[in-house]
Amino acid sequence: MDYRRMNDICYIRIDKGEEIISELLQICRKENIRSAVFTGIGGCSHGELQTFIPEKGTFETEMIDGMLELINITGNIVTDNGQLFHHTHGMFSYKAGAEHRMAAGHMKAATVLYTAEIELRPVTGGVIKRAHDPETGTGFWRFDQD
Repeated sequence: MDYRRMNDICYIRIDKGEEIISELLQICRKENIRSAVFTGIGGCSHGELQTFIPEKGTFETEMIDGMLELINITGNIVTDNGQLFHHTHGMFSYKAGAEHRMAAGHMKAATVLYTAEIELRPVTGGVIKRAHDPETGTGFWRFDQD
């Protein structure tokens, strides 16, 4: 992984074999970024996508492997009691035999096959925090002061 911070925006190249979410969180810790939004593209070898099932209050996970075009990754990183949390969605296209397919959802993890190029935009002028929602078991943005 390599990145440059230009005018408060981090331009990130994630390399073969590296996991995208963990690299983004590592940069946030190193750069003291407590909340941010990001978007990107790339090529991956493995993806873990989830769909939230409200009736069960849990996520169902789909794992896909192969040559996965990362059409889009978009998400945010927020802080809760000093810990960073990500909320990431992603979309892959891939071939299954002769068929072209797509898979998308909440992204738990993605391993880079060739490269991923991500733009990480830190929040300026404040911090977005995370509030736990007991009804759904998920977290939402919270905007109170430090």
